[in-house]
Amino acid sequence: MPPTLASLVHHSALKLTVRAGEDRLDTPVRWAHVSELADPVPYMEGGELLLITALKLDAEDPAAMHRYVKRLADAGVVGLGFAVGVNYDDIPAALVDAARQEGLPLLEVPRRTPFLAISKAVSAAIAADQYRAVTAGFAAQRELTRRALSDGPEGLLAALAAQVDGWAALYDASGAVVATAPEWAGRRAGRLTADVRRLRERPAPASAVVGGSDDPDHPENADRVELHSLGTSRRPRSALAVGTAAALGTAERYAVHSAVALLTLTTERSRSLYEAVLRIDEAVLRMLLAGEPDHARTVAGDLYGGLLDAPFRLIVAESAPSSGARSQGRGGTAGGGDRLGGLAEAVESAAARAGEAVLVVPEGERLVVLATDGGAAVAACVDYASALESGRPAPDPAGGDEEGLTVGLSAPSGPIAASGAYKQAEQALSVARRRGRVCVEHEHLAAGSVLPLLADDAVRAFADGLLRALRDHDATGRGDLVASLRAWLSRHGQWDAAAADLGVHRHTLRYRMRRVEEILGRSLDDPDVRMELWLALKATSPD
Repeated sequence: MPPTLASLVHHSALKLTVRAGEDRLDTPVRWAHVSELADPVPYMEGGELLLITALKLDAEDPAAMHRYVKRLADAGVVGLGFAVGVNYDDIPAALVDAARQEGLPLLEVPRRTPFLAISKAVSAAIAADQYRAVTAGFAAQRELTRRALSDGPEGLLAALAAQVDGWAALYDASGAVVATAPEWAGRRAGRLTADVRRLRERPAPASAVVGGSDDPDHPENADRVELHSLGTSRRPRSALAVGTAAALGTAERYAVHSAVALLTLTTERSRSLYEAVLRIDEAVLRMLLAGEPDHARTVAGDLYGGLLDAPFRLIVAESAPSSGARSQGRGGTAGGGDRLGGLAEAVESAAARAGEAVLVVPEGERLVVLATDGGAAVAACVDYASALESGRPAPDPAGGDEEGLTVGLSAPSGPIAASGAYKQAEQALSVARRRGRVCVEHEHLAAGSVLPLLADDAVRAFADGLLRALRDHDATGRGDLVASLRAWLSRHGQWDAAAADLGVHRHTLRYRMRRVEEILGRSLDDPDVRMELWLALKATSPD
């Protein structure tokens, strides 16, 4: 449950006293907000506990306080906290009377209790409530997955109904009820056939909310029912209905979304096994990236063998958008000669020949691959990229037009660190893109140089701007400050050595460095300044 005014009053460290609105302390508090404005309403969203000291209020004027409190109550403010001992030794009677008239809870805040302590208490309670909801949501996902695997759709519906404290029903493509849980929900589910058919006319994924009426003449509409389409094709193959007495909370929402995903997998009977495995690939990858390796193993079962236990590599490949209109293929972009699809084909074929498990997930113009470290799939990926890099014909069974391809490989990782491996692969992908390379491995980045990363328009623009004043000075023929600065930095500030390189006296060099500081308005004694200037020199003249 979210924090309430009652929970704050009972908080032993806050020492709050209720002065009005005792019968409304069970109201949830969405946030605690401090404002001394005479009219803070434009900055409120509703559900706040407003904390004040009445710095800018005429708190002893009954008419002014009545207008103030009424405006707060109409805006949805759930309570008012007044700090005594700051501007007033006690809460003015005019404010107490106005709060009682409007039924707005009024809390006395002792001087020794800072507003920050109240804000922290509200924030901590909200965070704890959200954590409980997320934890309950993941527990619901695991239970739904277990029931789906052991008992099929009927078991999943029973588990879902228990999770949401309501009922659930599964419909086929015609809108007919296939299964319900509990059994008594069959009649209620049957009344929604027309709504399910209308949902079917909308492109998937689609959802709708029906019912939730307070009409006493139609009690069957009292349930709030969410309808969700199931299936991956444009026209949904089936639908899920979830009926509850009130709107779903965070944990219940997790459960419903999990049920939609799982039922989509179990009801797509006419789809090929290949498409079903693809859906599982996506689910397993999401769970790994969300930090739920145990959940991922539960969903994967024996499908991937020891892939999720042994060290693996995450590969992220990106293809340039196709210029022509072509059919969608395995890689999620154009089919046929599309390089992204060719990479998927090469990786899956190599894994199949070696008897390895591999997880391949298309993401629009991207492809994400999870493969055993040191295995055939990773080697095939590197070979495919190397073939493109060297200009040799890449293994593309279908032939056709060639597209650009960029690949990033993570370092070897494990299930617990999957999200970190994904970031590594994306970083390697970004470096490959910047360097004009087809493939970059993350573990090789540290072995290279940072200088190629400076080959970026934004970096060059920064460098040009930083050095422009010095170059303008040199253009007038009044000295060679840029070359002098380069020599001095390259010699780590050693005056004699740098002056010898330039063929000038060290006093001349000292004068030039003082002019650099004057022109730039920055001290060369600052190591950060020296670093920025050196990188700017390398970016503009890397030779």
